[in-house]
Amino acid sequence: MAGNAFLDRMKRGPGGPGERSLLQRILYWGVVAGVWGLIFLVVFFAVFARDLPDTSALYDIDRQPSVTYLDRNGALIAVRGSQQAPPADLEALPDYVPAAFIAIEDQRFRWHPGFDPVGMVRAMVANMRAGRVVQGGSTITQQLAKNLFLTPDQTLRRKGQELMLAVWLEMKFSKDEILALYLNRVYFGAGAYGIEAASQRYFDKSAKDLSVGEAALLAGLLKAPSRYSPVSESERAAARATVVLDEMEESGVITTEQRAQAVLEPVRVSRTLATQHAQYFVDWLDKEIRGLVGEPTEDLIVETTLDLTLQTAAERAVTGVLRENASRGVEQAALVALDGDGRVRAMIGGASYADSQFNRAVDARRQAGSAFKPFVYLTAVEAGYTPQTPVIDEPIRIGSWEPRNYSGRFIGRTTLSNAVAQSTNTIAVSLADSLGRDNVARTARRLGITSRIGLEPAMALGAVEVSPIEMAQAYDAFANGGKRVTAYGISRIRTREGRVIYQRSARESRPIQAIANPPLLYMNDMLRGVITSGTARSVAISGRDLAGKTGTTSDYKDAWFVGYTGGFVTAVWVGKDDNTAMRGVTGGQAPAAIWRAFMTAALPRLDAPRIPDGPPLPEGWQPPDAVGELIGSMEDPYADEIERGIEPTPEPRQPERPSPDQPVIRPTTPQPERRDPEVQRPEPGLPPEKKADPLFF
Repeated sequence: MAGNAFLDRMKRGPGGPGERSLLQRILYWGVVAGVWGLIFLVVFFAVFARDLPDTSALYDIDRQPSVTYLDRNGALIAVRGSQQAPPADLEALPDYVPAAFIAIEDQRFRWHPGFDPVGMVRAMVANMRAGRVVQGGSTITQQLAKNLFLTPDQTLRRKGQELMLAVWLEMKFSKDEILALYLNRVYFGAGAYGIEAASQRYFDKSAKDLSVGEAALLAGLLKAPSRYSPVSESERAAARATVVLDEMEESGVITTEQRAQAVLEPVRVSRTLATQHAQYFVDWLDKEIRGLVGEPTEDLIVETTLDLTLQTAAERAVTGVLRENASRGVEQAALVALDGDGRVRAMIGGASYADSQFNRAVDARRQAGSAFKPFVYLTAVEAGYTPQTPVIDEPIRIGSWEPRNYSGRFIGRTTLSNAVAQSTNTIAVSLADSLGRDNVARTARRLGITSRIGLEPAMALGAVEVSPIEMAQAYDAFANGGKRVTAYGISRIRTREGRVIYQRSARESRPIQAIANPPLLYMNDMLRGVITSGTARSVAISGRDLAGKTGTTSDYKDAWFVGYTGGFVTAVWVGKDDNTAMRGVTGGQAPAAIWRAFMTAALPRLDAPRIPDGPPLPEGWQPPDAVGELIGSMEDPYADEIERGIEPTPEPRQPERPSPDQPVIRPTTPQPERRDPEVQRPEPGLPPEKKADPLFF
């Protein structure tokens, strides 16, 4: 009541109602503002103080166990998890070390109360002008509050709690104490928490020995540790460090001479850390570890199957070919190399791990194109066909679909071997139709394809979405003597004390015979022909026994080459993440170039043998006629006439029949009625798969 009377007197003034002096009016509105401000604070704290985290966790260190990955020879691949070093003494650090962080992160740190209104307004204006978030307004104190107590969620409640905790920290600690807490708790990437751990991991030295350039590089990391990593993104890291040096000079932390010296003095990253490669491979194993031993509760050492020398060769091959083919729309690539037992020797999951951590080698599913045809032809030879079996390349119609060849023409009578070498579409479709597409799907599944396989007619031409690692393990059966394998990357897991907690058993590694003879012998001969006289002649390496298959999908959206030698297979895919077309890139071009560059470097190290013959041949088996094979693989002399619709003269010579103990199932005519060659017009590409048939594998 007294307060109301006071306000009434101020409102009336000394001379009666409506007569107030200037001082009274100021006092009046000051009290009103104070009351409403108090109400706002009460409401603010009532809303945002709920669920406020327990600040007693300030000094707790939640350290995740580290996982060290070694290659098959014991060389370091990478270290995942956290590294926590003893806290750095702020007073023991050179002045320019903490000053670098203040210069780039919070220049008014010494004067604000935990939040910076000027910085908030500046960030708001910059973000509004850009139409997106390009600048943050959080202070060092706010960042510390977030890192210590809060989640990274971008919500109004979390931001309000961050402000409250920042003010609390400013009231409880001095500026130097806050700065010390910040430097000792912030994440610097590479599993390093705190400046001492970061200094040791990146530079193999204590934080008190950091140079000006090294301090600038660490300060620049905080914006995005993976994006500005000096290991994987050295150019970006250097550019960011230069920005920090500019801010340090402008703030008077360093002189112009010191800045110039820092720019000229090279920053050398720890050799141990610089050798970290195969980050896509490590990501894949991170998931595998939890399936094998559960969530790690102590530091682990993982012995892998990777060969760092081969991995480096793969990285160079991918980078070089992508750069050369950028103008043709080749943006991404994936590579998986396996030995004959399924051990992953090299893995590339994309063009740049820093730009995208999506592992295209394992997680992407893209149409295989003609790289899927070997499963059609294996089904055929297992049914009795031989490489010399005569087949007809001619127009075919299944329902409303009329597949065409890449060349746009039909060569007529040829051999199965030549059909494989030239990647003839019509013959593959006809075979799958006559043999049964479900049988082709079973063949692919038997060799290691685990993705869905639809039974639409276009399946024979690779309208099946698969991953590179699936294709590598399926082709491995051709390379290793016919055995089905499962790709794997972990040999053993142990603790730092040497206690083994996982060892891959012989039972897990025992391969299963998936291809018998003579089908295996036939397939290897035909897939050799792809390289010696077919669509992949560009990958040939003198003196090496090589085989494989190209693959190109409709409109050049995907291009593949999967090739092998004795006990070693490599699958390569190129394309775009948005599944748009490249500019005429086929499997015999960019993927083949990557494969050849990688294998040229890998083969001397592998000392790989010839492709093995596989299991024993049936008693009494006779090899197909070599002369017939040679004649059948020659260019058809009537190709031009057939293209113009002219019937060739019947050949006087009948094909040789196989021996009586080798039954052969001749190709049958597909059931759907065909149109005459004169009126048929092949479609320019594959139609969308029809979903009417629910059967799939």
